[in-house]
Amino acid sequence: MMKRIFDFVFSGLAILFLLPVGLLMALIIWLTDRGPVFYRAPRVGLNGRLFKMFKFRTMVVNADKIGASSTTLSDPRITHIGHFLRRYKLDEIPQLINVLIGDMSIVGPRPEVKKFTDMFTDEEKAILSVKPGITDWASLWNIDEGKVLEGAEDPDKAYMMLIWPEKKRLQLEYVRQQSMINDIRIIFLTLRAIFIKN
Repeated sequence: MMKRIFDFVFSGLAILFLLPVGLLMALIIWLTDRGPVFYRAPRVGLNGRLFKMFKFRTMVVNADKIGASSTTLSDPRITHIGHFLRRYKLDEIPQLINVLIGDMSIVGPRPEVKKFTDMFTDEEKAILSVKPGITDWASLWNIDEGKVLEGAEDPDKAYMMLIWPEKKRLQLEYVRQQSMINDIRIIFLTLRAIFIKN
């Protein structure tokens, strides 16, 4: 209950604070190619329930139908403004809406696409026992997946080899040791990592 109250208050205040930035980003996205402002990404949430995760659209329309789930820094599907949004994590801002309505938490395992969660072992299914989040230990370990995958002929295969094993381990660690203290620490470290990186 405490975590839900924190998520609701934090996301509500963050949405109000970031509203001017969000409106500006939405306008720029629309003006650059007249396509949809948001991308609603199908993801697996709490207890395996599918939901739509909001993001500012950083790729061409129907990008998920013309390429891999994973993306590299030089993926041709990424728009010009999309590179900027991804670099500064601004494309993640709309996920605060998911947190506000209860699909996600501020802190929790990053939600995956179904084809990856279908491969979870019985032990790894524990990752789905908590709400997915905007950030977690795995996000801090690898804050830029696109950079790691750069140059890969098959980004999805490279993701499964280079990122997924450690990502799952860290997500399981979060589930086993979750607490409000850890959540606040992760939020602080995430903000620091974004600003230091950029």
